[in-house]
Amino acid sequence: MSAEQAIATPTVIDFRISETQKHPQRMSKVRELLADSGLEMESDISHMVEALADNQLVGCAGLAGNIIKCVVVAKAFRSENLSARLLTELENLALQQGHFHLFLYTRPCNEVRFTHCGFWPLARSGSEAVLMENTPQGIRRYCRQLQALRQPGERIGAIVMNANPFTLGHRYLAEQAASACDWLHLFVVREDASFFPYNERLTMVRAGVAHLRNATVHEGSRYIISRATFPSYFLKETGKVQQAWSEIDARIFRDYIVPTLGITHRFIGSEPFCAVTRQYNQTLHGVLADKAAVVELARLETAGNAISASEARRLLKTQQFSRLREIVPDTTFSLLQKRYGAYTETA
Repeated sequence: MSAEQAIATPTVIDFRISETQKHPQRMSKVRELLADSGLEMESDISHMVEALADNQLVGCAGLAGNIIKCVVVAKAFRSENLSARLLTELENLALQQGHFHLFLYTRPCNEVRFTHCGFWPLARSGSEAVLMENTPQGIRRYCRQLQALRQPGERIGAIVMNANPFTLGHRYLAEQAASACDWLHLFVVREDASFFPYNERLTMVRAGVAHLRNATVHEGSRYIISRATFPSYFLKETGKVQQAWSEIDARIFRDYIVPTLGITHRFIGSEPFCAVTRQYNQTLHGVLADKAAVVELARLETAGNAISASEARRLLKTQQFSRLREIVPDTTFSLLQKRYGAYTETA
């Protein structure tokens, strides 16, 4: 065989799937490969597809639920369309796990490459991050579902809440918004990345606003982006991570949800405690300015202190039920009482 023939011979690439928790040695190699590209391993990745040439790791792609993360190819193999082959292997794995609708976060400089692999851009944050999905019909299908729930009126409000748990502060915000609008759309963040699982939070919200006759509680969707599940492996600075998440979430809301439901006002609570949420509120003011008015209401207080979900969680963990009852509605307290222990007057 001549030297020219040897060079022309395509490299044989083998693929294997590893459960990240069961193969620490393999993941050590994955981390080294990611580090070579200035990336870090995401802790929520459950499975990793590895590309091997002569038993050497030359590419990888990770799966965390229905989110693709940490796609990287060694520099020497970037001319062999290996990214597309990794994504095909990963999509097959996702299908086996019941995930048909996939999302991918990457740097905008990689957008064209992933577009060629069958992904479509949804929203971006400057030069920092872009969110893509594996179908052009995903966001359109979601908007068609929302369209069926559109209500008439000149003032249509919206609230997005995590409700972890649903407090008197959440109820106050919903009541104020509903009284100021012809109709209120209330979205509950879907991801199970909170102290209370999604189904419990949704139940608490529905029970807590059942008295509002001009409100629709929407089941969360993948298009209401959770801060807890937003990837950070390609953004080194915490501030950039938070800003990218804020902008992508706000732009999806502005470009798709606002026009579909005819939303004119987005209601938010002031944030005296969390700097990240304050930044998010500021982003909403900027991104939504020309599409919907952002109305920021002062937090409801009790005994001179602003009510917060974090305080409710603290009181629950320390079994201070008497104080907990002062900051959550009866509907929430009833659920907490059933799950976390009987309430007593002396507790």
